[in-house]
Amino acid sequence: MTQTTQREEKAIVLDFLPNGYPFDKTPSHKKTAIAQAIGTTKFTLLELVPKKYVHLMPHQEVYIGEGKREEIHHINGKIPLSKLTGNARMEAEFIVNEIVTNDETRFVDFFNNSQALSMRMHQLELLPGLGKKHMWEIIDERKGDPFKSFQDLKERVKLIPDPKKLVIKRIMKELEGTEKYKLFAD
Repeated sequence: MTQTTQREEKAIVLDFLPNGYPFDKTPSHKKTAIAQAIGTTKFTLLELVPKKYVHLMPHQEVYIGEGKREEIHHINGKIPLSKLTGNARMEAEFIVNEIVTNDETRFVDFFNNSQALSMRMHQLELLPGLGKKHMWEIIDERKGDPFKSFQDLKERVKLIPDPKKLVIKRIMKELEGTEKYKLFAD
């Protein structure tokens, strides 16, 4: 919806399984290590195969772009949230929080540039806990001067729920795969 078609360049490891999945019936000598990761741009959940003898750690950032990869041999593909291990699922929200915090400008720009989806629905209304009243306050407030940070947004829009938490909740809902419209996640 708001993103152009682009591939993830970097991912953050959610969980590392040095002996592959425990439920995999493949003989142990043929199993490969698996890393479950989340992309830093479109929050794509990925299954990665590290190079031989590479040990990855949760929260480690790895390069997965088209160029020479240091740690990752190949990408098995996208995986649904339901296929994440328990550890990966627990780490997912922390990592999403980290990404949103470190790239605050990108998410504040969403509040500055969001558009109507139809005559009755606006992108801002897709954020959990944000209704028409807050939507109109944000639209009116951004006309004068764009928001510079989440804090600026909170100070200028009365009684708005924490905008950073709204974005994180929305990303997590999109990762569950139940949302019709995608604002942040692939």
